[in-house]
Amino acid sequence: MRKSTFSVPSPKGFTLVELMVVIVIVAVLAAIAIPGYTSQIRKSRRTEARNALLDAAAREERFFATNNYYTVTGTDLGYGAALPVNVGNNYYQLSGTCTIVNTRCTDYKLTAQSINAQLKDTACTALTLDQTGSQTATGTATPATCWN
Repeated sequence: MRKSTFSVPSPKGFTLVELMVVIVIVAVLAAIAIPGYTSQIRKSRRTEARNALLDAAAREERFFATNNYYTVTGTDLGYGAALPVNVGNNYYQLSGTCTIVNTRCTDYKLTAQSINAQLKDTACTALTLDQTGSQTATGTATPATCWN
């Protein structure tokens, strides 16, 4: 017997069911990955705010070593503008307050308040640092969580 030379062509492409299965799998992966990714992005922005606060505190201590009093004037601390200034790629605003005695600051309290897209970070809405090194935070998380 002789074999037939005709063959059934194999289908090319995907069926609608196969395509829908792939779409469902991608959607489930995205639903899991995107919230975790945005959470990590917010945490990395907090790191920028912490670094800005620690830098500002170092500037305060240098100013104190030279002048024997603190300041909350941005230009005295080496910033190009008066406080508040935006830090951390415009995700936080750095401001400062102090207790004034005889026209001089005897202490300081620096705060990095979340702004713009970082406002969605309800865990740590503001980070605060004072002249004693006390680190506090506002939000739903503990200050230790926000500062670590």
